[in-house]
Amino acid sequence: MTSTTRYTDRSAARRTLRREVPSTAAVLADERDFAAMRRYRTFPFDDHRSYLQQMETLLRTLTAEGVLTTLSLFDPAAYEEYCADHDLDPDHPDSRTRYTAELACTGPTLTYAGEPLTQLLPLLVEEADRRATWNQASALLARAGHCEDCGTDLGHAAFARATDALQQLLDALGNGTHHLVCSIPAGDPPLLAVLHTTAGDSGRPQLSESETLIFCTVLAAGLALRTPGGIVARTMTAGPTDTGDPTNTGGAADITDAALRSTVRGWSLRDAWPCPLTEAEVFTAYCTDADTGEPIAPEHGVDYAPGLALTPPPDEHRHR
Repeated sequence: MTSTTRYTDRSAARRTLRREVPSTAAVLADERDFAAMRRYRTFPFDDHRSYLQQMETLLRTLTAEGVLTTLSLFDPAAYEEYCADHDLDPDHPDSRTRYTAELACTGPTLTYAGEPLTQLLPLLVEEADRRATWNQASALLARAGHCEDCGTDLGHAAFARATDALQQLLDALGNGTHHLVCSIPAGDPPLLAVLHTTAGDSGRPQLSESETLIFCTVLAAGLALRTPGGIVARTMTAGPTDTGDPTNTGGAADITDAALRSTVRGWSLRDAWPCPLTEAEVFTAYCTDADTGEPIAPEHGVDYAPGLALTPPPDEHRHR
């Protein structure tokens, strides 16, 4: 009886410890990456869909056992470089395990909580893209150097200007839900940062810290390099919709549910600062096919408006 009790206690202890030891998993998100791994003899899967199904079953099992699992993306090209740098055989399961463990410490990750992989993988890819964008923009800022005349760190000065510009931009846009995009043609692919924010009557915008950091870093890279990039802001506001009844004269009866309208504004980077585009320039930018140059029909429910003036800081940090 005592022996059985000890065995049961040891089993319970192991289960408790298992729940306290986190797990990591790296997923091949698309067919191309999956095909790249199939060249390794020890990679045991033949079909990407079946692979994802088995991975999801494993993740759900771990979650049901109370095990916290961190999910990351398995990049075959980065894996090959990792093996070369660490003198590992890429065609060995232990090498894949070591790479996965490294990703959990250094790469973009999400915590698995039982979601379908089809729902979670796009979020993980998006997080990886944001991390890559931030790394690329940070590297550009680091290479900006120092001012030969006064020794100012040009990257740091550009980031301060970008932060100031974003604050002014949000203040100028005011209430509403805003979708901001900053694009900088620096490198391949070009730098692209997206920021979502909502400002109510309090006037204080709700911002994601990570999105704000990446947006400011990308904008700072554009300011430091003096590239011809730009910013586009789309503001969504609710507006009344007329029923079309000519007998109504403005009372409550002529108002249906609020319809969402968008106002699009734009700025181009000139002289290390976002300068407002005219209404015509914004319209042309949005209603012209970038590849063919052919006109595109305006979007329904979208108003095209000039950018708002932003006041640049003093000239002492506008180094050339």
